[in-house]
Amino acid sequence: MPKKTIKRMMPDHQTIKENKYLKVFGDLLHNPNLWHLNRHSVAKAFAVGLFFAFIPVPFQMVLSAGIAIIVHANLPLSIALVWITNPLTMPFIFYACYLVGTWVLAVPEEDFAFQASWQWVLDSLSTIGPAFLVGCGVLAVIFSILGYFVIHSFWRYQTIKAWKSRPHR
Repeated sequence: MPKKTIKRMMPDHQTIKENKYLKVFGDLLHNPNLWHLNRHSVAKAFAVGLFFAFIPVPFQMVLSAGIAIIVHANLPLSIALVWITNPLTMPFIFYACYLVGTWVLAVPEEDFAFQASWQWVLDSLSTIGPAFLVGCGVLAVIFSILGYFVIHSFWRYQTIKAWKSRPHR
């Protein structure tokens, strides 16, 4: 069952409650629904976490936590899923976002050489920025919806399978 696997990988909720960046949410973190693992909270967590994984803003985890609190999604899972875009995967994912953005906007791909500087980021906002941001938005929505329905369906399938395998009384 997915619940056991997810529970094993999740951090302790007390650690998350004491995180200095999440203290802004105060007593909202004491809502027990944020810590339960069920089909609905986990599916919502996947939707929220995957959405913010594709949004290129600082403090993605805090934004993910805020929305998870609002929609009563599993908080640790929402925060952890943001780390799909980590320093190793970010170049590939964001390049894919750029390619999707050029396709959606029907603009030609531009040659560019990445430089790790704020000046390069500011200069590229006017050239490759629009295609990149549109691609990020499109993929964020697609993977968010896909993640929600895949997890919801998989969880339901596993539950039905477990019920069918029980001996009849």
